[in-house]
Amino acid sequence: MNPYEKKRRWKFFLLIFAILIGIASVFYTDSFVKKMEREEANQIQLWVKIQERSMFLMDNDNFTEIVESVRKNTKAPVVVVDSSGHITTYFGLDSTKTNYSTDNKLTYDSLYFVHQLSKMKAQHMPLEMNILGTSYKAYYKDSFILTQLRYFPYIQMIVIFLFLLTAYAAFSSSRRAEQDHVWVGLAKETAHQLGTPISSLMAWTELMKSKFDAEDDPLIAEMENDIKRLEIITDRFSKIGSKPILEDHTVYIVISNFIDYFKVRTSDKVKFSITGDDQVRAMLNIPLFDWVIENLLKNAANAIENEGSIAINIIENLAKEQVFIDVTDSGKGIPRSKFDAVFQPGYTTRKRGWGLGLSLTKRIVENYHSGEIFVKDSELGKGTTFRIILKSSLTYEPTTA
Repeated sequence: MNPYEKKRRWKFFLLIFAILIGIASVFYTDSFVKKMEREEANQIQLWVKIQERSMFLMDNDNFTEIVESVRKNTKAPVVVVDSSGHITTYFGLDSTKTNYSTDNKLTYDSLYFVHQLSKMKAQHMPLEMNILGTSYKAYYKDSFILTQLRYFPYIQMIVIFLFLLTAYAAFSSSRRAEQDHVWVGLAKETAHQLGTPISSLMAWTELMKSKFDAEDDPLIAEMENDIKRLEIITDRFSKIGSKPILEDHTVYIVISNFIDYFKVRTSDKVKFSITGDDQVRAMLNIPLFDWVIENLLKNAANAIENEGSIAINIIENLAKEQVFIDVTDSGKGIPRSKFDAVFQPGYTTRKRGWGLGLSLTKRIVENYHSGEIFVKDSELGKGTTFRIILKSSLTYEPTTA
């Protein structure tokens, strides 16, 4: 299993674990809420029974104390209506709306009672009361504490989710900064270590040319080309972590020069072609941009199992002053679900691959050239098209009639 798959699997397990914790919290709180709901219902039933007997035991001081005690311990708001639907008594409601003073007269908010009564009817069935042969109905709703408890697990899950999201973003940012620091140090150290053997190889080729009179020998010329290639690679590594210098170049020429170098080092069964606008220009850093093209061409060549083709098409977008570079291969294709994943560090379909090429390509295009790269299109068994978008270095003035 490659590092990308491992990381994705760990994220999946952590997500499932967090969901299970949330579900367990919801179920536990729900059972606790139902228990409180039963206790409140029992309190209301006790209050109803006491009210039914209150007319017979009004003169009993002990009973009066019991009535007050039950009323104080009943947290749920209650409204009692007669057979005609008129409110006869209530408790537990907002006192500022049930009984307040205006112009030295006590009054109440009638709409408030209507609203509260409708909420009570929606939550619970009324309890029947019979006092001295007269029928009443006692409506009640959940207490404030019980209402809060109903929403508590969902609020808790939102808070936990926001905390995990913030923590994940912070740790990811810290880890990314640490990884960037390691990669920059490794790249610069690699460039430093390559410097000595490259200088030695350059000296050996010069010695061979002078000793064997081989100035025009094609083998030595190819060796010199490879040494120059090593110099370019060293220059690439030395630029990692530093702001590269961008210069104005013709995109067609830059890509064509690299293809001339690359195709002789690839299988003859893979055919290369470059088409499109040969005049469009963009601000490029040649060593780094060659690295982008190299990674795309290598991935395209690896995707072609037998014979195939790799085509590069350069398109000018006049309206947005952009350059489109489409790299199309006739390889095995990429599933649509993996269009974004291919740029993740560690993602690879090759057993011996590291999964860093396209990740590095994306960084070079976006961070160093202020461009964009993505999988434009792909079909399994038919091929893939990657698109690079760069800012054109040419400014176009609208024509006037």
